[in-house]
Amino acid sequence: ILPASVAVILLVLLAVPAVRSSQGDKEPVYRDCVKQCVRTNCTGARLRGFEANQPHYMALTGWTCRDDCRYQCMWTTVGLYQAEGFRIPQFHGKWPFARFLCFEEPASALASMLNGLACLLMLLRYRSTVPRQSPMYHTINAFSLISLNAWFWSTVFHTRDTYLTEKMDYFCATAVILYSIYLCCVRTLGLRRPGLSSMVGALLILVFTSHVSYLTFVSFDYGYNMAANTAIGMVNLLWWLCWCWQNRRTLPYWWKCGSVVLLLHGLALLELLDFPPLLWILDAHAVWHLSTIPVHFLFYSFLIDDSLYLLNTEKMGVKVE
Repeated sequence: ILPASVAVILLVLLAVPAVRSSQGDKEPVYRDCVKQCVRTNCTGARLRGFEANQPHYMALTGWTCRDDCRYQCMWTTVGLYQAEGFRIPQFHGKWPFARFLCFEEPASALASMLNGLACLLMLLRYRSTVPRQSPMYHTINAFSLISLNAWFWSTVFHTRDTYLTEKMDYFCATAVILYSIYLCCVRTLGLRRPGLSSMVGALLILVFTSHVSYLTFVSFDYGYNMAANTAIGMVNLLWWLCWCWQNRRTLPYWWKCGSVVLLLHGLALLELLDFPPLLWILDAHAVWHLSTIPVHFLFYSFLIDDSLYLLNTEKMGVKVE
């Protein structure tokens, strides 16, 4: 789908490794193992043999001989840590995961894919249930497409962690949070004051552009990124909860929205349980992604109820709250 020039740029970015350091990859035994493996297996005839025998799906997802050396040496180092009774270390900012086919983090990749599928199924249900004339129809469709894009990149990132896929995962997640604020603004204020929602939308685009520019051209600061997304998320949480409280007596479905925002923020705390992956597959991040799958169904149930309510009140000429 991409133009040839863009495709070349993406391939170059995919080849650039993520620059993160952890206890495991600082270990001399790991570093020496990688150097020896690369020296032995990633030059000359051995490299050609590796490339000839490498499965096509591994080559297509950008796995190189050096990557394979790092993967094998990671498990060598993990084995030494276990033999000495030490806690399992992280490598390059991540826990050691058992690779499945080309998937670096199989459980998180599957969970992201299932979240995207749930979002897609509920979007199709929304479109088949809600007429296009509903005031929030196009805003909700745009939100759904932005969410689907985020889950796509989350799946790609957990399949293959590279310079590009990491940034796309982070940036697209931020876009979803910011657009959720816009969605809230349109629903709570914009239907009566469209000019105000346009101003808020412009401000959010500016915030997103500044955020991405800083992380891309100044410093990819993980702490800043987390703090920024947490702050944006809290604005989203409080705004939706205030609206739910104000409309609790007039909208019988208000509890669905309130439950969704509380669940999403509550489930995010699962990330704090950071632990070495069970069976080298399931970690706290994967558990978090798996736990959010049912939330899509409840959220779209709210969106369908609310869109139909808005359509009916518009037909009757009733003032929307």
